[in-house]
Amino acid sequence: MTRPPLILVAPSTQKRGIEFADHSLSLSNYYCRAVIAAGGLPVITPVTDNPRVIAASVARCDGVMLTGGDDLQPDLYDTKLPESLRKKVIGADPLRDLFEMELIDQSLRQGKPLLAICRGHQVLNVALGGSLITDIATEAPRSMEHRRQDASTDTVQEVNVNPHTIMHRIFGARRLRVNSAHHQAIGRIAAALHATARTDDGIIEAVELKPEDEAISPFLLGVQFHPERLFEKHVEFLKLFEAFVNASSANDAQR
Repeated sequence: MTRPPLILVAPSTQKRGIEFADHSLSLSNYYCRAVIAAGGLPVITPVTDNPRVIAASVARCDGVMLTGGDDLQPDLYDTKLPESLRKKVIGADPLRDLFEMELIDQSLRQGKPLLAICRGHQVLNVALGGSLITDIATEAPRSMEHRRQDASTDTVQEVNVNPHTIMHRIFGARRLRVNSAHHQAIGRIAAALHATARTDDGIIEAVELKPEDEAISPFLLGVQFHPERLFEKHVEFLKLFEAFVNASSANDAQR
């Protein structure tokens, strides 16, 4: 039987978990269900600041997936952010931020396929030198409502997909309906990335490496929406995970 590619899944954290109210890991099971449905084997990694452990974890996996959760600490992308915007930051965990920045670095160094979802899409941009919109409602008040947790498994907005991109190859469409559950977004895009999908109000919904930088990674895609919450009702979104898992399988075959 063919060995399923091993997908390292980076979890969120909780300040007070169920057991003894400890600082704990947290992860929606939707992520693992999506990886399994696409033919991968998900493995949840510990959140640590030990670079040796992070490097070894990436070395033993075939692909890396970043997940959603609370906001990043703003000093990672804007040390001069006004206090009025700092107050909009929700639940930042410096340990998780630094862990994921190192995880991205190791994924790129080791040439592992990388899928970054929601918060992960934002961390990816910051890790590569970009910035964030700290609060869409404050900084882009004419934008549509992007924080639709009430409809997390439904498609509530349309995005425009650029041709000749991973997103377009996956979905085969220039317009795509997605869900939306975020109050932050990519601001200044990192130099190595380009936006490959946007909503009509200009918010970046997907990023990929620029064509001239594609040699950095065999597969790199960041999406602002939550495909893991859609694929069971909207089967076309399973194709996104299949593309990622297939890239990870090819990576495994080369080892």
